[in-house]
Amino acid sequence: MTTFFLIAGLFGGLGLFLLGMRLMTKGLRNAAGNALRTILGKWTRTPLRGLFSGFMITALVQSSSAITVAVIGFVNAGLMTLPQSVGVIFGSNIGTTVTSWIVAAVGVSVNVKALALPMVGLGAILRLTGGETRRKHLGDALTGFGIFFLGIETLQSTFQGLDRVVDLAAYNIGGVPGVLLFVAVGATLTLLMQSSSAAMALVLTAAMSGIVTLESAAAATIGTNIGTTSTALFSVIAATYNAKKVAAAHIIFNLGTGLVALLTIPLLLKGVNLLASLSPDYDTATTLALFHTVFNILGVLLFLPFTHRLTAFLDRHIGRELAEMGKPRYLDSNLLATPSLAMDALFMELGRLGEMVRDACRKALASRFRHPDFLKDRMAIETLVAAIRAYCVKLQRSDLADPAAVQMPAALRVVQYYRKTLNIIAEVHQQHADTDHNLPGMSGESGRQFRRDVRTILEVAHTPCAPEFASLGKLMHELDDQYHELKDALLKAGAQGSLELDRMVSQLEYYSHVRQMCDQAVKGTTYWARLRDIELTCASADKDNEYAWKQDG
Repeated sequence: MTTFFLIAGLFGGLGLFLLGMRLMTKGLRNAAGNALRTILGKWTRTPLRGLFSGFMITALVQSSSAITVAVIGFVNAGLMTLPQSVGVIFGSNIGTTVTSWIVAAVGVSVNVKALALPMVGLGAILRLTGGETRRKHLGDALTGFGIFFLGIETLQSTFQGLDRVVDLAAYNIGGVPGVLLFVAVGATLTLLMQSSSAAMALVLTAAMSGIVTLESAAAATIGTNIGTTSTALFSVIAATYNAKKVAAAHIIFNLGTGLVALLTIPLLLKGVNLLASLSPDYDTATTLALFHTVFNILGVLLFLPFTHRLTAFLDRHIGRELAEMGKPRYLDSNLLATPSLAMDALFMELGRLGEMVRDACRKALASRFRHPDFLKDRMAIETLVAAIRAYCVKLQRSDLADPAAVQMPAALRVVQYYRKTLNIIAEVHQQHADTDHNLPGMSGESGRQFRRDVRTILEVAHTPCAPEFASLGKLMHELDDQYHELKDALLKAGAQGSLELDRMVSQLEYYSHVRQMCDQAVKGTTYWARLRDIELTCASADKDNEYAWKQDG
């Protein structure tokens, strides 16, 4: 029975701790509101300022994961550079050590229940009376703090009881094997709980109860830092290359810092013991909290001077294939001096852009699952579009002859059509994977035929010098007719009750986006062919292609 109560106490204490951390983090983050965005957007102009901002925000909201997610979002949106984000990541690692200080200070020198229970009560009152104001979120944060402290007390009492039942000190292996064992223990705890703060609470309470030695606890502390890399690894599965770069910076920093701390652990512990002994409240918990802080600061001091080298390394090795795909193949600044040659190069690059866009269209309709290459292709196309636009701006500044001056607006229109296509593709790609295409009756057959015809049109548009290219306009007119028939069939199925209304609406949105995607891709291809309709041998100027000129979507 005693064993049962000990196990229940361990899991219950850990559950209280995690629940408290969740409430505290969510409450503080919501109470801060847009302040986090303001700080991340304006206070991170340099890696050093990013370091300070990362520390302050993480210390405030008690969640390095929330900061990392926000940083990834800012980098993807172009509001923060990779060097700036790396500075924030460094600072957030120092900010996570605040949890260790809270556990050390409150868990040892304060009557926990005398502090925690009033906080839970006050927090509940603020929550109930706060309405939709910031007071409600502050109430959550206070309640979280109280539950957090109760979790600490439960863990401490459980470890003290566990020490009486099991001689865990016998498992404290000395030397290098022991250190490596506890590094693995710390990393595993963080991996299982997905919270370095929760893992640190276990390590600190175990050390305060005398179950593990100071050296073993220090090794486990290093392990918790290394274990946080698992969160970064999981968060970037199927993510953008920018997200992968930020996560890689986090992983490299934590692994590098952990390795340095591991190699110098005896020296660091001596120095930390010396510093801790200067405090009148010197104890094991204070020593470990100081150790946690010191080796993270040491890591920052080692990595911060090499921030730009680190980001350059990440740029070279992550997304290198993307960089090659998005790099112009025909545009050459040397040709700008001869506008006619520059227009030739622009024509070739626009043709390549069209191929990439139509490939992305086909991948969006390829299967019932999200295409693994779609995200990579989309980023490469966006990069190439930006490069083509920049080249057009430079070309416009030169002295363009009449033929080139006439062709330039059409070239810019081609870019615009492909850019619109890319935006619609993202919707189609998401909806195609989420939509159930098994429709009842006539609407099911109409939907299958519609998707087949879209793929056929994309194939025809992919070969502008083939004889079939002349029929694009006719094919698009027929597709329009099919779309309206399909729309009528879906509306009829919804009205008759053979198709749920929500599903009918999602189907209508999906097929509307597919039609728009095909429409914009064909317009881009047709305008591109029109740029050189005199030189091309294919019949791109056929009257059927009036479709693209009459409908300026």
